[in-house]
Amino acid sequence: MLRALARWPVVPATDAPESRDREPPEEGALPVSGIGPASESPLRSAAFRWFLGGQSISMAGSAMSPVALAFGVLEVTDSAAWLSAVTTAALVPMLAMLLLGGGIADRYRRDTVLRFTSLGAGLTQVGVALLLLTHQHPVFLLPLAGLNGIFQGLTRPALRGIVANLAAGRGIQRASSLLASVRNAMQILGPTAAGLLTASVGGGWAIAADAVSFLLAAACFARMSLPDLLPRTEGGPTMLDELREGWSYFSSQSWIWAVTLVFAVFNALNRGVWQILGPVIAHDTIGATGWGLVLSARGVGALMASVVMVKLTVRRPMGPALASMSLGALPLILLGVGANTLLLAAAAFLTGVVTEFFTVVWETVNNTHIPERLLSRVGAHDEFWSSVPIPVGQLSTPFLAAAFGTATVAVTGGGVAAVAMLLPLLVPLLRKIEINRSG
Repeated sequence: MLRALARWPVVPATDAPESRDREPPEEGALPVSGIGPASESPLRSAAFRWFLGGQSISMAGSAMSPVALAFGVLEVTDSAAWLSAVTTAALVPMLAMLLLGGGIADRYRRDTVLRFTSLGAGLTQVGVALLLLTHQHPVFLLPLAGLNGIFQGLTRPALRGIVANLAAGRGIQRASSLLASVRNAMQILGPTAAGLLTASVGGGWAIAADAVSFLLAAACFARMSLPDLLPRTEGGPTMLDELREGWSYFSSQSWIWAVTLVFAVFNALNRGVWQILGPVIAHDTIGATGWGLVLSARGVGALMASVVMVKLTVRRPMGPALASMSLGALPLILLGVGANTLLLAAAAFLTGVVTEFFTVVWETVNNTHIPERLLSRVGAHDEFWSSVPIPVGQLSTPFLAAAFGTATVAVTGGGVAAVAMLLPLLVPLLRKIEINRSG
């Protein structure tokens, strides 16, 4: 989940469109796009092609990482608590760095930020792979997981804002859909490959592939040609001033923070049940290969949705996007009632469709209705507040499952998550937002 005059105006490069600064809509007024007619295909931009290439490589490795890490930890400890600790050790530093990362990504060139963070994340994953390959205790993974979380916290806001530097008009939705299509293709192949690698030679090799992908992505980002920033003027706003500006904009727009709040609930429940209890249940039932196939089915659904979204235009998309997201809780309920691989895969496929539909819509709405120079800061607040409860969900889920039973926690969590996604529809402004009106 995901932009007062510009202090450092952007000098357009030949490949990249000029940054577009638009005044924020008044609270209570309908946001409208200020971008104009559809632009040419983003694939005609060399900068976008290098970005797409780097992201494709990085996402291929990252798609394998969750399965490999989960079963790598379970191989050593057979403990959901340790898996929760390792994942939380990365999540907490990531959350702590998000807001600062938003300020950095809006203040400096976003491609430079991505080169640095991809290189750092690749090196930390090398360390994680070595620990898993040598079967070290997960306690040694905690500092590396924390460092990786720091790099991810700096990366995510830059990714949220960079599409607006590379595309305009209808090109924004097309660029978002192309990126989503590649990501989802990787999520089809990655989890299955990780499951097979983990079952045969261990999860460390899949993590090693993820490390290499980060390093190759950094090389691609180094070839991007984004606009240079003009020198800062003496006496201009400080980083703290800019962070305050980002919060002021975010907190003044109910159409943004209403979605952020319900995703805080959804994310805590979904990540706690699916990411923690899911591998534990699969470990004793369908196994690593079956779990990989379920995750890949989600990727198939998401890929189909993202391909359709390259061409599909919904005039007022937020209502359908939020309503359909309530179906994303179905796999949690089926997980709790002990569904087999086929049913879980079908539900995961549906979840992939509705989640990708929402993701492309939300990214397009953000990129067309938030000033470009505030995109990373506002996106950082969106991600931060929607992700803060995730550690609570991940850490508490094993204890709740021990106290009330795995089935009860999974089914209850799924039901609450489904209802939560419908609440933002009570905000009239959100239902009226339009995108691509002139495209």
